Formats: sequence, C-alpha cells, structure tokens
Amino acid sequence: MSAVLARLSATLVAACLLFTAQVVTAPERAAAADPGYLMTHFIGDGSNGQQIYFSYSPDGLHWNDLNGGAVTLRSNVGTRGVRDPALVRSPDGAKYWILATDLCIGCGQSWPDSMSNGSRNLVVWESTDLVTWSAPRLLNVAGAIPDGRNAWAPEAIWNPATNDYVLYWATNATRDGILKHRVYYARTTDFRTISTPQLYIERPGSQNIIDTQIVEVPAGVGNHRYVRASSAGQITLEGSNSILGTWTDLGDLSGIGLTGNQVEGPMWMKYRDRNEWTLYLDQYASGRGYMPVTTTNPSSPGTYQLPAPGSYNLGGTHKRHGAILTLTAAEDARVQDRYAPGKRLQSFNYQDRYVRHTNFDVRIDQNVTNQDAQFRQRPGLAGTGTVSFESVNYPGYYLRHDGADFRLVDNDGTSQFAADATFRQVAGLADSSWSSFQSYNHPDRYIRHYAYQLKLETITNATGRSDATFRLTS
Repeated sequence: MSAVLARLSATLVAACLLFTAQVVTAPERAAAADPGYLMTHFIGDGSNGQQIYFSYSPDGLHWNDLNGGAVTLRSNVGTRGVRDPALVRSPDGAKYWILATDLCIGCGQSWPDSMSNGSRNLVVWESTDLVTWSAPRLLNVAGAIPDGRNAWAPEAIWNPATNDYVLYWATNATRDGILKHRVYYARTTDFRTISTPQLYIERPGSQNIIDTQIVEVPAGVGNHRYVRASSAGQITLEGSNSILGTWTDLGDLSGIGLTGNQVEGPMWMKYRDRNEWTLYLDQYASGRGYMPVTTTNPSSPGTYQLPAPGSYNLGGTHKRHGAILTLTAAEDARVQDRYAPGKRLQSFNYQDRYVRHTNFDVRIDQNVTNQDAQFRQRPGLAGTGTVSFESVNYPGYYLRHDGADFRLVDNDGTSQFAADATFRQVAGLADSSWSSFQSYNHPDRYIRHYAYQLKLETITNATGRSDATFRLTS
C-alpha cells in the first residue's frame, strides 16, 4: 500500500518495475528439518497479482513460492482483489485468520478512486489448520468513521490486557479539518463483530500514515514489550509496554540510509532459535522488492543492520506487503503436505494427453505442462478410502461431475458437492498397473474421456475401459 499520498505518482511509476524477474530457487528445507517460516503476501497489480500468495522459508532469508507461485486464496467478494494481507494466529494455535485490504487497482479501480471512495471493508478468511480456509467474507471496519473513505493495510495482535484482538488499519478521513490517512483500531474476538473504531496513530500536520506493524518483544530485550514500525515519511519505531497505552518515539532508520521515500510495508519476523529479528522492508521506489534489515533489539534504531549482498533470496514472485508466521513443527508439516507438487492425470490410450481445465470445463489435451493440468490428490471429501482432485492454480476448486459432464468447481462445503467430487481409485480397467476412478455416489460410473471431454459414464466395452484408465504422473 502506498504510504504517502504525496508520492503516489512516483509509486505508479515504480510499479512498472514490480514484475522484474527474480532468481527462482528450488524448494529447500533446513538441514535439521527445523520448522520454517510462512509468508503471506500479494505480488502486484491486476486481478491475479492482487490475491493471496504463500511463500515458505527454512531459515527466514531464502524463500520459495508455494503452490508453484500461483494464487493460494482468491477473493470473490467486494472489489474481488486483495492487498496487504495480515496473518493472525490465536494464542492457543487453534485458529488462524487472514485479513486483507479490499482493493483491486487496475481492474476497475484507480488510486484516486480508492482514496476518495474506496471499500470500507476488509476481506477475511479463517482456518483451523492454516491450510484449509473458509470462503472470504467482508468485515466493515471504516463505515462508522466520520467521512471514512477506505480501509487499508489491516493488522491485528492479541492483547492479553483485554483478552481480545486489537485490529488496526489505515483510513483516509477528515478530522479537525484535515483529510489524510490515519491508523484506527477496534477490538474483536472473532473478526466478525468489532467495537466502535477509535483513532490509534496520527502524524502531525498533513503527514499520512498507512503501513504499521507491531511485534511483541520478550522480557530482557530492550525497554519495551511492544515495538511498532511504521512508514510515514520515515520508517519510524515506537515502543510501549501496552498495546493501547502510551507509545514512545524511538527514532527511525535514516541512520542506515533508509527513508519512507525508499521503503515501505514493514513486516516483522522473529527467528525461532535466537533473540534476533528481521524487519522486512519493501524497496518500492526502486522496484527491488523486500529486503531484510536485522536487529537484536527492535527498540534500538542503532542496532539495525542492512543485509550483506547475496545473503537472502525472495524467490520467483515479486512479494508485496504481507506478514510472516514462525511455524511450529505441526504447522510446518501441514504446510509441506498441503503444498506438495501437483500431479498430472495421463490418459492410457492417448498418452500424450492429460486432464486439464480450461474456462472451468475439463478435457484431455496434448502435452499440457502448465498448472491447468496439475492437481493434488486429496483424501476424498465424502468418505474414507476415497480421493478428490483439487486444482493447483485454483485452490479450493475440485473436479466435480455434473450429470455426465465434468467441471472445475469451487467447493461450497455441501454434502452434495463432496459426493460429486469424490471417487474410489481402483485398478485400471484397461491395465491394472494404471488406475480408474469410480464415482462415489454413482458407483456404476467411472471417469472417462469421450471426444476429448471428461465424462462420467458406465463402461461397457474395451474402448470405454481404455478411455477410463489413467495414471498420476509428475
């Protein structure tokens, strides 16, 4: 999110550089297989760039794009685009939320529109396992702010003093005769209902503040329990012992040559094995993406250090303002399993053809290697000992029969959907070393191709047995 209105034009110019290619690295794990780190982010403008993406790092410095670099979660509500995602874990680890700006620049909305009459909502997803997410929903946070014109860059942190979450974001509103972005907050326990929004952070005069993120610091490190980094002319640091208490100005990062005219989107990460933090900053002005600035004391500006050349790698996608979660071992295992590479379904009697979706229809085509032909074989949605096929580039969308036809369809959570998208994997009808897939709710029918279209039909002859035989391959 652009941090200052006065530099919006410069930001738009810099946006042309956002898609500069970066080095793509193969997935890697730490030598001791310690749990890693999960980043949620967006990658740029447009209807695909402004969605939820996930990346993984074994060490917090070298990142791999999950899901093959494709969209992880897609918004179909509000503006149908999202930016600036925050990733929130409940204190007991039983629930997770993603909160994001409801904004889609370049797909029906301009920057001036989004500032003067943008969405007052945030987009919210929730999960109980970090890998299976609800449908997105809207949460109106700025509608109750007088002259509130948008809601940008949400964040949230658990507040033990009040036993709930402090949800905070930026809204462009007129207050005391000045129209500018300020940070507001509300309290919530479920990200469904919130308290009346209150002013949280304001900079003097006409100075805007948009991006801010808070990190909790353990006892014995510095003089403050919480440190917040914000981009508002400078990358400012403030400290407090109470999230809703008084905050002390600690300084900024100009001492290491970083100003708000160069970087924005502060994103904290705590290393699991030591008292060291990285503050990732987006080099928006040069279009070079995030870089890690490290410190052993977040409340002391003099301890921050720029990264050594070649000491980090952000992977294949251009990562924009997001959030990083330090994973537990259980979370790491679930993430690794969820985003394992997809497989292709190869036809037995047309072995140069693979099952793929195109405009959500499903067929077999020749030599398809892109993600339209990649699926993850999941435990069956409707019963044990069965399988379902989830699209790699449309997570949450499954192969589902509709009468005799097949479509790629978003899982609506109904028992009917689950039954239609579930199959029994059996020995191939034409070759037992391959596989055939029997319908769960129509056990006399199998997946087959006919005139290159994927069908669900009864099999009565040798041609049908060949058409209904497939194998999973890389």
